[in-house]
Amino acid sequence: MDKLACRVKPAEWQTSGKSLTSFHIQLCYTSAASEDDPPSMTVVTRFAPSPTGFLHIGGARTALFNWLYARGRGGKMLLRIEDTDRERSTQAAIDAILDGLSWLGVDWDGETIYQFSRSARHREVAEQLLAQGHAYRCYASPEELTQMREAARAEGRAKLYDGRWRDRDPADAPPGVKPAIRLRAPLTGETVIEDQVQGRVVWQNENLDDLILLRSDGTPTYMLAVVVDDHDMAVTHVIRGDDHLTNAARQKQIYDALGWTVPVMAHIPLIHGPDGSKLSKRHGALGIDAYRAMGYLPAALRNYLVRLGWSHGDQEIFSTEEMIAAFDLPQIGRSPARFDFAKLESLNGHYIRTSSDAALLEAIDRLLPHLAGGDAVAGKLTPRVRAQFVAAMPSLKERAKTLIDLIDGAHFLLADRLLALDEKAAALLTPEAKALLREIENELGGVEPWTAETTEQAVRAFAERKTLKLGAIAQPLRAALTGRITSPGIFEVLVLLGKPESLARIADQTRP
Repeated sequence: MDKLACRVKPAEWQTSGKSLTSFHIQLCYTSAASEDDPPSMTVVTRFAPSPTGFLHIGGARTALFNWLYARGRGGKMLLRIEDTDRERSTQAAIDAILDGLSWLGVDWDGETIYQFSRSARHREVAEQLLAQGHAYRCYASPEELTQMREAARAEGRAKLYDGRWRDRDPADAPPGVKPAIRLRAPLTGETVIEDQVQGRVVWQNENLDDLILLRSDGTPTYMLAVVVDDHDMAVTHVIRGDDHLTNAARQKQIYDALGWTVPVMAHIPLIHGPDGSKLSKRHGALGIDAYRAMGYLPAALRNYLVRLGWSHGDQEIFSTEEMIAAFDLPQIGRSPARFDFAKLESLNGHYIRTSSDAALLEAIDRLLPHLAGGDAVAGKLTPRVRAQFVAAMPSLKERAKTLIDLIDGAHFLLADRLLALDEKAAALLTPEAKALLREIENELGGVEPWTAETTEQAVRAFAERKTLKLGAIAQPLRAALTGRITSPGIFEVLVLLGKPESLARIADQTRP
């Protein structure tokens, strides 16, 4: 992290004869370990999504990094909805962002801040810069701006605006034209960001435009709004995707013009697909709600996301507490992370296997409202079926990678009679197999008490009398009881269903 260093003017120190503590000490950020931060500095991070769509996986990782950094230092993470694009911002997207963060377990401090509601404050700062001579009114028409851009591109210049109103008398303005307000950016020298991930990043000022602060219709631009909001919210660390790195240069110029302290910057490389190309839906560029609907556990997704671009030795599995304690910015790599569904599934499987059976059923309860057909499944989870589900969980979770796998594995507990058979199960129930099942039904009818041990003894004894291998009986029996050829152990299935239901299902499949 960044620690605070002390600076004192040497001349004052040499001539005053006073102690160091009697002087004003200037605080500045220097790179160092987070534990060296003085207790007086509260770390404040923020997650600032635009509500123009779902909370995608990259945004979720950014939120998680901000959350971990703040929580690990006793600080705060704030949430700001950047809803200044009124045409594209929707309430549905806002709701999806809030819901997605809550599901992921990333909470925030204080009330959610909505950027559009602060427009008056943004305009006030633009007028302040204008009054101080750090900004100016620009009366360039849309046609003129288009010509400037085309000329700059034709000449290979990065700077698109030619500054024609920078020093021009506003009295020359054409009548009836409402001006934009532009920053009077420095024309020479460099703009430098000491980025915690990217290192020292330098821009030549001659290549940077006088950016617009306030549009001609009086609406503030994103660049101005972000700076004002981060300053007013006392944000100390800006952790965001490296697609904002160029914005950092422009925003620093606004900070400098206002005389405000620039937050510590950390620009995280974006997430790519397994093939190294830009992340798309086929790779996993989905909303967080989609990952929930696919049956991933929040803890597993948090663990997966934290390892996308951040390293802590060879450790792969992290509890939330371990993440908070270990996370720091210098361990974030500069290369794009690669999304890997197989690795996420494997990690989710680990979390399923290590979760308690009751906790997994509760997770399924929370999942069902977000699934197509989830209401129907929920309606079948009677107290009796719930008890059966929990009892089956040790076997189900050994092969499950998602909560959907658990629900699917428990289909035989949720199925209605007559039990539908899949194609492979139906193929097993030949006339010969059905004849065997009618006999085994009679054998099982006399079993008391009904346990895994007693049912196994009965089936094995029957197989020996028939000089058959156990599988020749067990597989048709599994097909009749579950409708499939895979399930928990067949004797466990018999116990889970209970004697009356087991015998009834056998009868259903063997009677004409």
